Amino acid sequence: MNLTQNVKTKRIQPDGSGYTVAAGTTDVNSDIVDTAGFEGVRFIVAWGAIVSGAVTSFKVQQNDVNSATGMADLTGSNITVADTDDNKLSITDIFKPRERYIRLAFDRGTQNATIDGVIVELYEPRTLPVTQDTTVQSAEQWVSPAEGTA
Repeated sequence: MNLTQNVKTKRIQPDGSGYTVAAGTTDVNSDIVDTAGFEGVRFIVAWGAIVSGAVTSFKVQQNDVNSATGMADLTGSNITVADTDDNKLSITDIFKPRERYIRLAFDRGTQNATIDGVIVELYEPRTLPVTQDTTVQSAEQWVSPAEGTA
């Protein structure tokens, strides 16, 4: 089977209100991701413009209930984003989280940093094939396609 049948992909809101977060210095927390039925979760954060002097980072937090209250940082999960990392991706991967609900906590300080979006990949499903999230517009799969009109 191919990757698409083995990984549930979804787009989440970095601040709980929109799929991109405009330039700013306000700390934000992402949507909470339910990892039930999967062994791991990978976050891909897309960065936009980051102003020189910005102090930006993010970390992974977890909880045993679907609630922002009680979220706890995961040891070693903090990623620092340089002010020269405009238009780059940051990836963090948590295999076998100890609690079911996971989110990202973004720390943006000093100067503006833009979050262009966050993609989540839930992998090693207990049931195959996975059903893609409603945020996925299409998910085509091809095996040894012939050349010709696309």
